[in-house]
Amino acid sequence: MKLINRDCKVRKFHQAKWDEPVIFELSKNGERGVLPPKAEEDIVKIVGDGVSVLPEGIKRKEAPKLPEISQHRVLRHYLRLSQETLGADLNVEIGQGTCTMKYSPKINEKLSRMPEMTELHPLQHESTVQGILEVIYKTDLYMREISGMDRFTFQPSGGSQAIMTMASLVEAYHKYKGEGEKRDEIITTIYSHPSDAAAPAVKGYKIIKIFPDENGYPDFEAFKNAVSDRTAAFIVANPEDTGVFNTRVREFTDLVHKFGGLCCYDQANANGLLGVTRAKEAGFDMCFFNLHKTFSAPHGCGGPASGAVGVLKELEQFLPAPLVDFDGKKYCLKYEIENSIGKVRQFVGVPQVILKAYAWIMSLGAEGLYEVAKVAVLNNNYMFKKLMQHKGVDATYIKGKQRVEQVRYTLEKLTKETGIGTEDIQRRMMDFGMHYWTSHHPYYIPEPMTLEPTETPSKDDIDEYMRTLTHVFDEAYEEPEKIKAAPHASTIHRLDESSFDEPEKWAITWRSYLKKAERK
Repeated sequence: MKLINRDCKVRKFHQAKWDEPVIFELSKNGERGVLPPKAEEDIVKIVGDGVSVLPEGIKRKEAPKLPEISQHRVLRHYLRLSQETLGADLNVEIGQGTCTMKYSPKINEKLSRMPEMTELHPLQHESTVQGILEVIYKTDLYMREISGMDRFTFQPSGGSQAIMTMASLVEAYHKYKGEGEKRDEIITTIYSHPSDAAAPAVKGYKIIKIFPDENGYPDFEAFKNAVSDRTAAFIVANPEDTGVFNTRVREFTDLVHKFGGLCCYDQANANGLLGVTRAKEAGFDMCFFNLHKTFSAPHGCGGPASGAVGVLKELEQFLPAPLVDFDGKKYCLKYEIENSIGKVRQFVGVPQVILKAYAWIMSLGAEGLYEVAKVAVLNNNYMFKKLMQHKGVDATYIKGKQRVEQVRYTLEKLTKETGIGTEDIQRRMMDFGMHYWTSHHPYYIPEPMTLEPTETPSKDDIDEYMRTLTHVFDEAYEEPEKIKAAPHASTIHRLDESSFDEPEKWAITWRSYLKKAERK
């Protein structure tokens, strides 16, 4: 047995790499994995053939073009793909921990996969789903306590749709007040999540962006000039994506309220704030949490997810229906909401995700949630202190002060001195089985590197990640060509990004690929 060399600076790694086709290319006409039996005659006599009763308008003219492939080959296909994937259960997951995935207890995964959960149907009678309705209702109660809000909906399918939901609530509120046409401006900050601007822009709002002052806080003088009787809402993340927390946020929200606007809190990453601050005390009228980030349910490659939106009592009448109510004896779905904005997606959200978040909260309790925040902040600032010792790394704003749950660093000095940029570092980190966050929008900080360890990793995990990262930084100075040629041991390849702004060259589904291929 070979013992681990604990003096080794970095871990040896080489990922499996398969020349694996798209599953549609593996398809063979007539090949089957499962042959479902035809309905027995007695069943057909009672319910028919299952097709004849369908209205003509919803019947397919031809069978769907699905891949035809045997069980063995489809299993082999997906196992190979899984070997080419990094994830929180395989590697030290530090590069934007909550946005990718922090640790989700496996017992919660088992809970969500029980037949009682996987075989739920959203149209079941309420009397048959009292258990999950209770979970949803109680998760709402916990969200209220954590935020200070008065009611939550779990319908939005993620953070960006939660922001869209908040923008829709803002719109409905001002229409109800008779000011819908006049209030056409939304204010946000440049380092809030880009969706805080994009979602209300989709709804037709004019977006006013506030840039930071010299210390990285939203410029209050610029903010004062932006707020007016045309302000519909202020939508902001705090801390912003730089990790800088605006301690004057109540001055911002009070000013917006003075002019009749609403304040919306983007709490997608509330990881460092649990039990420390609440949206209500900061002056916000609504907020949202990502259950698939802060509350541990896995992100799942963009879904399923839950952007839980909470509002104060005055705004409850606008929430999407249904909500879950409790009359003291039974749980029920409340569809009659007088001024509801309507559904933002079907039913009440993804119950499996809500169950995972509920289980996580219940296992930790109030003190545990507070401990999560403390450890997340401690881990981040331990890492911050270590990284700032490297000559090629810096962090813009609030010099000498700690950040909250993440930091947006800059590798500008390293790039100027070596020619190696942040995307080169990302590709080289893959050679060690490490994830390095590549989305740092907007790119106002040059050569950005955004890292968020969360509470998940131990000190040993962070030290291992830091050894690897500093090893790569040192390589930039000593062997830059090695980094420029990376990756060497990973499945990741160097992308030709020249067509990223040309939609005609995209094909995000097999069907769209075939259509575009035919046109050529």
